Amino acid sequence: MAERNFDKSLESKHLITLSLGGVIGTGIFMSTGYSIQSAGAVGTILAYIIGSILVCLIMSCLGELSVHNPNTGAFHTYASKYINPGMGFLTAWLYWLTWTIALGSQFISLSLIAKQYLPSIPIWAFNLIFAILILLLNTIKIEFLSKSEFWMSIIKASALAVFLIIGLLVVFKVIPTHQQNFKPFFAELTTNGWFPNGIAPVLSIILSANFAFSGTKMISVAAGETQNPEKSIPQAIKKTLLILIVLFIGTIVALGSILPQHSASLAQSPFVSVLNNVGIPYAGNIMNIILFITIFSGANSGVYAASRMLWSLADKKTLPKKLAKLTKNGLPIYGLILTIMGGFLALFSSIYAPNTVYLALTAISAFAVVMVWLIIAWSQLNFRKQFLKAGHSASELKYKSPGYPYVPWIVIVICLISLLGIALDPSQRIAIIVGIPFSIICYTYYQVVYKKKLEGALNE
Repeated sequence: MAERNFDKSLESKHLITLSLGGVIGTGIFMSTGYSIQSAGAVGTILAYIIGSILVCLIMSCLGELSVHNPNTGAFHTYASKYINPGMGFLTAWLYWLTWTIALGSQFISLSLIAKQYLPSIPIWAFNLIFAILILLLNTIKIEFLSKSEFWMSIIKASALAVFLIIGLLVVFKVIPTHQQNFKPFFAELTTNGWFPNGIAPVLSIILSANFAFSGTKMISVAAGETQNPEKSIPQAIKKTLLILIVLFIGTIVALGSILPQHSASLAQSPFVSVLNNVGIPYAGNIMNIILFITIFSGANSGVYAASRMLWSLADKKTLPKKLAKLTKNGLPIYGLILTIMGGFLALFSSIYAPNTVYLALTAISAFAVVMVWLIIAWSQLNFRKQFLKAGHSASELKYKSPGYPYVPWIVIVICLISLLGIALDPSQRIAIIVGIPFSIICYTYYQVVYKKKLEGALNE
């Protein structure tokens, strides 16, 4: 029987919307208010600007790797090839866990929103329904997944764009607001000073911004299913980053300019508060719909990315070969099913073992975001060295990361500083305490078990 391959039907617009699906999540809609309360409006804006610069540098490194070698498995494969296979094995599991752990909380969040409107249906039934829907979207055909994600991402991005426009019109007094003591023309941004609670909260928000932008790596994961990757990947990276930076930072500027830092609305529902104050009816219901689409889209994108990581591990013979099986439509069915199951295990652990198993899982997830970025920069640094050493010139690269070797080194240094910041923050220190031992165990497991198996197979 002929070997089945991935269906290479994704275009630049699909890469953009898949990436937006993984990035525009509950963080921007639900956590932004808390960030402004903690670090102040200017501090939060600065944190997201720094996060934006870092993600641009990382995507520049990843773009060079992805265009030179577009494949499903992406940075896991690059880490294996340009650092060592054990590091690639670790990278894949860190990335898979990041999305799978998030999937459990996404199922719960979707169910809680739906239950507000259909209270007679139990939470477990909603969880099952949403899991089946996401599985179907990911198993019917890649075009079906890409089109559904395209429209959901359009809705999310449009919602942020509309809010940004309304917010700026309020700031410039074009639209009146019922909010008491409102200060127009960005005066609210510095009412309590530039950094009202010092620099420490700003550093913490930078880590949150890094986590918020982590979904941009989806572009690289999808490279192996993309038409004309040499053209599509660079276009997708540039457009995605531009959209995200404008929408994320613009939204924070609007919220920080309208709502006072100590407003209770920031911690509860800042978007609803602003919309209510300008007289938009059913603001709460509108935001519930947008949140539902946001969470569903994030879960959909996460299952897509995580399933490709499992497929890639199986393809490299570090998981049973059967898991590399593709359907007739070129989709990794076993990877999809196992990812959904992993999401349910994360969900159950959040209910039955929130202070032990789930705490450890979420800690690994937080650690994984920074580690995967560090490994991407390390891979690109080594790739260029090996490429030049083999007698090639940088001009031969179809997409070249500018500023080599400074850019990858800057990323590595910033990631190491971020890990140090996590270690020094008592509320986040658990990520280091759990993440480093997990990484050592995972790497050692590969070296002891799979490396010997592969060497034995080669010697036979």
